[in-house]
Amino acid sequence: MAEAYIVDAVRTPGGRARKGGLVSVHPADLGATALDALVDRSGIDPQAIEDVILGCVTQAGEQAFAFGRNCVLASKLPETTPAVTIDRQCGSSQQALQFAAQAVMSGTQDVVIAAGAESMTRVPMGSNFQLHAREGIGTGPWPPSIQQRFGVREFSQFHGAQAIADKYGFTREAMDAFALESHAKAAAAIDNGAFAAEIVPVHTDTGVVDTDEGVRRGATMEKMAEINPLTEGGSITAANASQMTDGASAILVVSEQALKRHGLTPLARLHHFSVSAGDPVIMLEEPIPATRKALAKTGMTLDDIDLFEVNEAFASVPMAWQQALDADPAKLNVNGGAIALGHPLGATGTKLMATLVHALRARGGRYGLQTMCEGGGIANVTIVEVL
Repeated sequence: MAEAYIVDAVRTPGGRARKGGLVSVHPADLGATALDALVDRSGIDPQAIEDVILGCVTQAGEQAFAFGRNCVLASKLPETTPAVTIDRQCGSSQQALQFAAQAVMSGTQDVVIAAGAESMTRVPMGSNFQLHAREGIGTGPWPPSIQQRFGVREFSQFHGAQAIADKYGFTREAMDAFALESHAKAAAAIDNGAFAAEIVPVHTDTGVVDTDEGVRRGATMEKMAEINPLTEGGSITAANASQMTDGASAILVVSEQALKRHGLTPLARLHHFSVSAGDPVIMLEEPIPATRKALAKTGMTLDDIDLFEVNEAFASVPMAWQQALDADPAKLNVNGGAIALGHPLGATGTKLMATLVHALRARGGRYGLQTMCEGGGIANVTIVEVL
């Protein structure tokens, strides 16, 4: 079977939504920054890029009207470069990577960029349906047929995160402790230069942003305990959940023929990718069965995997994944996760893959596994082999 290779993987720093250094940047320009850096670093002829597959969750406002195409038009890429925007919720750009790999492995294309971009400042989460609701347009995403089938008025990630915490018996203190460790690992990674190989700076009207802004170096369990829960009587808080973030990321995926034709050196090979779906109400638990299915299909075990990236949408999600699969915590999110570094929604999939590939190379690892909980009870799993 034909193979798909990662030539390079980049990401912008995570900017704090509404108050960070990227708030003045149009999301199309944010996406263009990642695309330009990927082309410049890889040395690929821009004319050789056959498609750009870009993930974005909230496709409204500045992220509407063929957003992926607008990122291309804002970049150095020629106007002849096509693009498409996809939404698989938080896994949008992870799915973009998998679609890019499928295109390459099928032989229909040889050079494809998978990317993601999201400005949670300029296009707030949920605004693509909340603004309609305010104007009395339509009845919302969930028709009575869905509400009656599942016995809910809406699907809520906050309900799902709390349901997982309750199911697995995670206390608020345990989740706060997990969050605190995420900040500590992220701070250490920044100080040790662990992100130097993946981060590309963003030039703004007020200066250059080159460092993740969400890390709380002074965080303590005592300070976290002061934050109110998201729901009365609950244990999920802003302190043990991912941060709203602005950011973009991009990965160059090519065939073996393209490696030779363009004189490229691959960083990694895409070993396995899959997607699965389950209970849309608890929603965020699907990475567990999705990982089991991926391992069964590949004949691998978690012992074969050197590093895991499990998105920290909420602390309860990777904690449940780790407990259910008896995974080694020393391999999990070794440079911190979305609780500290942020979760720019549609950009997070390729963002985490950039971190995973570069972390594997820095640590001499071979295989890495990435999985992500997604709206509607979906989860992607991608396994890469560093070369």
